[in-house]
Amino acid sequence: MWLEVIFGLIFYRLFRRFYYDDVLDIEGSDSSVLFSVADRLKKLYGANVYVGLRIPDADTASRQSIDMVLLTKQELWVISVKNFSGILTIDGDGSWVCEKPDKHKAERHPDPVEEARKQAAILESYLEQRGLYFQILNYGDFPSEVINHDQWMQLKPESKSMLSGWVKSAFRSGKKDMQESINHNLDFVLSSAPIWDRVELKGNKYVLGEFLEFKGKQEDVEALRHIRRSKVGHITIQKTSMFGLAPSRLQVLYSLRDYRTEGASEPEWKEVTVRSSTEIILQPENVSKVRKFKLSSVSSMLLSP
Repeated sequence: MWLEVIFGLIFYRLFRRFYYDDVLDIEGSDSSVLFSVADRLKKLYGANVYVGLRIPDADTASRQSIDMVLLTKQELWVISVKNFSGILTIDGDGSWVCEKPDKHKAERHPDPVEEARKQAAILESYLEQRGLYFQILNYGDFPSEVINHDQWMQLKPESKSMLSGWVKSAFRSGKKDMQESINHNLDFVLSSAPIWDRVELKGNKYVLGEFLEFKGKQEDVEALRHIRRSKVGHITIQKTSMFGLAPSRLQVLYSLRDYRTEGASEPEWKEVTVRSSTEIILQPENVSKVRKFKLSSVSSMLLSP
């Protein structure tokens, strides 16, 4: 069945690095920028936002990273966020050249708009494989895919901005119950799609990557042996309030995956207590060096299905 859903494409670029100074003092700062953008989009449009997707690409037999997908009641957007600073120009081959006053050599980046278009096509194919079919909005009907920092800062809920006007003009009305059913199915599929593992540090800072293992005292690692992506989806870290327990120990709560069909009951939670010096070993996205995070600095971790 061909569903009346618009598959949109928007590309964001954020130039002014100083705007995010509070999240750029740790490794993985670009991940924190993604969540800052996602939180604002939720407030602006009252929509669901899915961050850090890793969608299987049949053509390359690999996974394609997608910064975020925004699902409104009208359409689905693939959004790419670039945190560039400096003077940007577009070369003849479509690549973006970034020149910084403090550097002698300019940085060259692949055409991010074309990259986002490819991501949109890969996501479309993935959703079709899971039983959802889309009507693609003609690229010629799009406003400019690029929204700069100043335009981003001026966006307001329900304003006649570039985004709001696009949504209203792009939406093709259909039966309300059918639209709600489509959105429900989309939310279920996107919520269960592969993602980058996510470590949330204290202070609302995030790092996306691939969780490798826990390191620490043997008894602590043994206590955490059940936390594997095949069994566990989410863990939270909190200080223990148990009487007489040393403050150097933390409680780790983790939820067991529920592979039953949609609408199943709340996940089951387990609990262990380990030393706060125990570390999470993570391979960050697009970074060659492995990172270590002490549990005492972590609020939660989300593991991809």
